[in-house]
Amino acid sequence: MTRIAFVVGENSSDRLGAELIRGLRRRLGSQVEAIGLGGDEMAKEGVASLFDIDELSIIGIGAVLSRLPQLLRRLHQMESFIVTERPDALVVIDNYAFSHRVARRVRRRLPDLPIINYVPPAVWAYHGERAAAMTAYIDRVVSVFPFEPEAYRALGGPDATYVGHPLVGNPALRAIMEHRRVADGRPKPVPTLLLLPGSRSGEVDRLLDDFGATLALLKQRLPELRALLPAVPRLEAKIRDRVARFEVKPEIVSGEAAKWQAFAAADAALAASGTVALELALAGVPMALCYRLDPISYRFRHWMTGWTAALPNYVAGHPLVPEHFHETVRPEHLARRLERLLTDTPERRAQVEGLRLVAERMQVEKNPGDMAAGIVVDELARRRGRMDQPR
Repeated sequence: MTRIAFVVGENSSDRLGAELIRGLRRRLGSQVEAIGLGGDEMAKEGVASLFDIDELSIIGIGAVLSRLPQLLRRLHQMESFIVTERPDALVVIDNYAFSHRVARRVRRRLPDLPIINYVPPAVWAYHGERAAAMTAYIDRVVSVFPFEPEAYRALGGPDATYVGHPLVGNPALRAIMEHRRVADGRPKPVPTLLLLPGSRSGEVDRLLDDFGATLALLKQRLPELRALLPAVPRLEAKIRDRVARFEVKPEIVSGEAAKWQAFAAADAALAASGTVALELALAGVPMALCYRLDPISYRFRHWMTGWTAALPNYVAGHPLVPEHFHETVRPEHLARRLERLLTDTPERRAQVEGLRLVAERMQVEKNPGDMAAGIVVDELARRRGRMDQPR
């Protein structure tokens, strides 16, 4: 029996963990037991989670401070569990603040235990010093961005391997990618704009009104324009209430299927900066990105040391996608930029070609779960080799 302990902290990590467990079983057989911390998808693979991972879904410094005693208890509980169970390896997925504290504590008490970090911290964007510090307690890094292994090498971090991003395997997105691959990239006679104000309540509060003002100005410049707004279900009521006051109202759609239909129909997008930018890039949708931090986070904006906040730009290696941050989120500017992306212009053609390059660089030949499983198996073999050596 091979026993692998997991520490995950959110739903996206849970899905990666479940696929990794399946990949391990394809390589090692059914005698793989997964233990530790997981969500609904990992539960289907037999993980009896120590506690609900939603407890770790905390955003913002104030929220963390208010729940610090509870988090410290969970940290101690996770550490004690792993040390008591003595698994063959530990895999921590994303959630740097919690999972890496667990990893550091476990390394001190179980120094020979292989520890693998799937979805490592974004040292290429901020806190680059973390990469070198990770070598003390992380043996291998499993990356979901193709530029990440080189960034970790340059910063003196652990050995990193790109295995592919989960989005690349999304069937709906792959269908859009294939359609765009053979299309000519020109906008439709009646163009469609996507409005994507974010998946968090604070993002919607800070950006949606400016998106509405931008749409009103753009409609004056492109009277035939159609606008779609895919709403996250939990924020749909709030979004509908705000949009009801708009001068020009987009069509609000909800649900995963409707979201991908909107992506397929879109000629350009105005979006909150984040993972959605990568979704748009893979779907071949030209975009302009916006971001406004909450007041507390804004005070610590100097921690951001990366040359861009847009994931497609990192993959492309140059400023492919325009970014608008705080004071530069101006509807008059955004409307003019989006007009150039919604019509057949050099700006649109350049971004469409750049997004095709991004999609090519994101491709992998094997299933990411299988590739990640191979890395874990390699670390298990190294551990066994060390244990077999005479002392």
